Amino acid sequence: MDILVAFSALGIISGILAGMLGIGGGVVIVPALIFILDLQGFPAEYIVITAVATSLCTIIFTSVSAARAQIRRSAVDWGIFKRWSLTVVLGSFLSGFIAARLPPEALEIGIAGFLFVVAVIMLSRWAPDPSRKMPGTAGTSGLGLFSGTVSGMAGIGGGNVMVPLMVFFNVPMQRAVATSSTLGFPLALVGTIGYAISGWGAGITEGSVGYVYLPAAACIALFTVIMAPIGVSLSHKIPAATLKQGFGAFLLVVAGRMLFHAF
Repeated sequence: MDILVAFSALGIISGILAGMLGIGGGVVIVPALIFILDLQGFPAEYIVITAVATSLCTIIFTSVSAARAQIRRSAVDWGIFKRWSLTVVLGSFLSGFIAARLPPEALEIGIAGFLFVVAVIMLSRWAPDPSRKMPGTAGTSGLGLFSGTVSGMAGIGGGNVMVPLMVFFNVPMQRAVATSSTLGFPLALVGTIGYAISGWGAGITEGSVGYVYLPAAACIALFTVIMAPIGVSLSHKIPAATLKQGFGAFLLVVAGRMLFHAF
């Protein structure tokens, strides 16, 4: 029962942050699941990849709720969505097979290092060249593939990669968050399928399908779906600069916690 309470609390927190920051909740879910599964006595060699895969599974449901709220507000940039969706999905599917071949410590350090870099960028006073626009077809496809692969390997639903990239190309913060939330659904769905297939037959523990731990996924997803629209509402009441700084500070804390656990 204590484990279910922990999963429920995690779902509430990640749901609010998912809607507010367009992060899919993964930056909370992955490190928290690593901690919870470790306490639960989960097989050590599978803890990190199970946390990543399970996080992606919950984001399927979170992103639907958050995306619907953003679409109702007409906040999504559908041009970016159409150009990124195919390669984001491809990268996400491949991520499960790549992550399965990495040592758990390397995967966790890689996730933490990436989040740290993003946090520093978001906390800085850097501003993009106002003349910079989204690249052409080839460049856009490359950005989508990169976003999908990195997001899938980190179990973070795409916001931590796609939001900074869009801001770099002068997409307004709120619009970047909305578009990231909407792209999160196909990314998480196909990424979860990839992790289920790549871990098929591993026989990790009862309730696991490949690398996805269903008891945790179901409990967390229930509360993220309920709480994500509240986060979306908050995102439209907070100034863009404040949202950006809050995003960066949160990522910095999460990155530090993950590095501490890895070492």
